[in-house]
Amino acid sequence: MKKTILGLFAFVCAFSGSSCSEDDLSGTSVIKPEQTTETPLDAWLYKNYIEPYNIEFRYRYEDMESDMIYDLTPANYEKSVQMAKLVKHLCLQAYDEVTGSRDFITSYFPKMVFLVGSPAYNNNGEVVLGTAEGGTKITLYAVNNMDPTNVDLLNEWYFKTIHHEFAHILHQTKPYSTDFNQIPGLATGIRYVGNACWDVYPSEDLALKDGFISRYASTSAEEEFVEVSSIYVTNTAATWEEMLETAGEGGRSEFIRPMLEAKFEIVDKYMKNDWGIDLDELRKVVLRRQKELPNLDLDATN
Repeated sequence: MKKTILGLFAFVCAFSGSSCSEDDLSGTSVIKPEQTTETPLDAWLYKNYIEPYNIEFRYRYEDMESDMIYDLTPANYEKSVQMAKLVKHLCLQAYDEVTGSRDFITSYFPKMVFLVGSPAYNNNGEVVLGTAEGGTKITLYAVNNMDPTNVDLLNEWYFKTIHHEFAHILHQTKPYSTDFNQIPGLATGIRYVGNACWDVYPSEDLALKDGFISRYASTSAEEEFVEVSSIYVTNTAATWEEMLETAGEGGRSEFIRPMLEAKFEIVDKYMKNDWGIDLDELRKVVLRRQKELPNLDLDATN
């Protein structure tokens, strides 16, 4: 077979009217990068993300930034404008307000936010809401499904995810107390279940009654730590209390609610002592900013 291919190559060279010598090959690549036209959003992002925070906000679909194991589609331009404004208002500026400057976000927040229009699905049907890579990049999926008027869905799909991934970066920079890892099994024998969390806990209530703030929190101590933080700051005090009451309805009620409260105490202490962030104050600011959304122009880029 190899000889046949070489013979055909020689035949083509002989009758093509051109030389097949390597000396005649052009040094100019025929593969050229895609040319893009700057949009009003690009100018707005430079002024509101790159200049003040040194953060790239990428909304154009790029294969090299995407996870190739998923079948994905680009983010819609109009939705990208809205998401850029929402992330700035509900997240970046919330931390600015609590810490008193932009330095905290500039120093620790990922340097890239990448948008994908469609959801990402794992083989087991699990929907991936967001991912973080080495503390440098957050990817948000299903941007084209976003409803900027539905605060609950904004939190569930996007902003709980952002706070979750950001908290990972913080505890990877400064480790939290190992006491947190020991709490689940102290009095109940409860253990983390890894990727089996969706099978072990078919509902959020069942996870709560075993002392996990969410089904995903039962995956590992690291995931639970950031779930406690992200769920706390994106929900009202009344909603948090309802979750604790649900946790106390289980058969081991005398252990479960105190266990959740002990976990929160460690997370709260860590954020205050290691980062100077009061989670109650952060929640207050986040919730106030959520109420301001109807008064924001989420579509203009001037």
